[in-house]
Amino acid sequence: MLKDLVSKCRTYRRFYQEYQISKDELLELIDLARLTASTANSQALKFKISNTPEENALIFDTLGWAGALPDWDGPEEGERPSAYIIILCDLSLGKNKLTDDGIAAQTMMLGAVEKGYGGCMLGNVRRSQLAESLGIDTSLYSVDLVLALGKPKEEVVIVPVKEDGNVKYYRDENQIHYVPKRALEDIII
Repeated sequence: MLKDLVSKCRTYRRFYQEYQISKDELLELIDLARLTASTANSQALKFKISNTPEENALIFDTLGWAGALPDWDGPEEGERPSAYIIILCDLSLGKNKLTDDGIAAQTMMLGAVEKGYGGCMLGNVRRSQLAESLGIDTSLYSVDLVLALGKPKEEVVIVPVKEDGNVKYYRDENQIHYVPKRALEDIII
């Protein structure tokens, strides 16, 4: 059921790094995104995949991981993603395709969950450094979003928003990650 898949599609930031995701599995996720809606049917998004330790390390060094957890610098060695999909926009086909980025990213994340993986959509990216490290020509492509993927090594739990209205995610002493969500009746106008 779609609701179950969406409920399982959480933001994971720690992974079993040794668990590899194959190039074919990454291409299957991109193929899902290829089939989604696109602004003016421009199909301007392009994708760069990585599943090697060497290239993954270059990507990891350009990412900011958890704004709500300022004392945490991201996953430690051994808990880092085993693959990445970088969403690019082909500037000859259009720009500012943020709606397309969101649709493609969520579709790929749902596909990843269906395969038993999890991930994190990262917008906090040092784009120039990433492009330079991977040889991406920024006169041709914009670096829009990075999807970090792997076999989740943490538990993420949805909880109701407390009475104070704080929606900031947090971790307890056991490193269980809690994500407050507003109630359905609170978001209907």
